[in-house]
Amino acid sequence: MRKLIIATLFALVPAALPASEALHLEHADIDLHDQASLQRGAKYFVNYCMGCHSLQYMRYNRMAKDLGIDEVTLRENLLFGDAKPGDLMTNAMRAEDALKWFGTAVPDLTLATRWRSPDWVYTYLKSFYLDDTRPYGVNNVVFPLVGMPHVLSDLQGKQEAIVEPPHEEGGEPIVAGVKLVEEGSLSPKEYDAVVRDITAFLTYAGEPFKLERQRLGVYVLLFLGVLFILAYLLKKEYWKDVH
Repeated sequence: MRKLIIATLFALVPAALPASEALHLEHADIDLHDQASLQRGAKYFVNYCMGCHSLQYMRYNRMAKDLGIDEVTLRENLLFGDAKPGDLMTNAMRAEDALKWFGTAVPDLTLATRWRSPDWVYTYLKSFYLDDTRPYGVNNVVFPLVGMPHVLSDLQGKQEAIVEPPHEEGGEPIVAGVKLVEEGSLSPKEYDAVVRDITAFLTYAGEPFKLERQRLGVYVLLFLGVLFILAYLLKKEYWKDVH
């Protein structure tokens, strides 16, 4: 029992990190019932993200069926090159090329929101800032020293870091946030909506069956509730003569 308690305390250590390491994440406020948002998110992902990132566990036709996208729209707007509706949503980037260009393998994003969280992805996409020391001229508050370029910069614009003095003498300055210094083609509110749509789509991709699972879960709980009542009445019937 003592070992179990100690192991539990070690598991809770990340939750007790200093405030400087506890990053504030913005609430994504996504709605998986909003099919229009998911459709827009699929469009943004294919056009802005899929050149590098893949969804290797998702097929185009499964996505289209779930999101209410007809085959004509799928072929005209979401399929490029020789991709077919039944193919997995992968790309042509080779691992050795990614290593040469970005210094690391480019992650598949099928489970990104399950590995991190929707709030993390949403905040990450809003937290790029100018940094001349980085290879692509940008850094990220949520993911320091990130190796990818800011592919949505034309939409968002340019941001600068909000720097605070170090907490300890001789320490490194702390990047506390970002501020917009040059607006892109979208207003901040419009850009937030785009990022929210992408986050919603990635959340769906991480668990396409989620809404159906939740719907079935209600029926299962109702069935168990009725079964409990019947079992309780049966128990009363069996034991009534004992007392």
